[in-house]
Amino acid sequence: MSFTYIRKLNYYETDKMGVVHHSNYIRFLEEARSRWLEELGISMEFLESNGYTIPTLEVNCKYKHHVTSGDTIIIKPKITEFNGVRMTVSYEVTEQKTGKVVIEAWTKHCFTNRELRPINMKKKDETVNKIFEDLLNEGRS
Repeated sequence: MSFTYIRKLNYYETDKMGVVHHSNYIRFLEEARSRWLEELGISMEFLESNGYTIPTLEVNCKYKHHVTSGDTIIIKPKITEFNGVRMTVSYEVTEQKTGKVVIEAWTKHCFTNRELRPINMKKKDETVNKIFEDLLNEGRS
């Protein structure tokens, strides 16, 4: 299931140079990933109520083109790695009007229980595991 998150940028997200401050991009990725999971029927609230968390282990972000207040960005997340315990999500982030790549980014996550101990979704939850496996396979095609 291809997913697109569209977000208009706010003035308060800019810095003294008038461009979106680099720290905000991490929030934008989190917003997109959370909304994507909601669309898939496995919202953060659903996961937490079932005893799962998906902490972020790493973030990599390469800035390619600046954007500013009033611009709209398009974020398309895609799972590029998933083994039941860990997953990597890459993001295609472009500016809506120009189509220019704004950032190249990926995040790495693991699955844990409430005590933050790693769990294997392949063994823990067949339904959630299948969703992530299907997304990984979709990303490969």
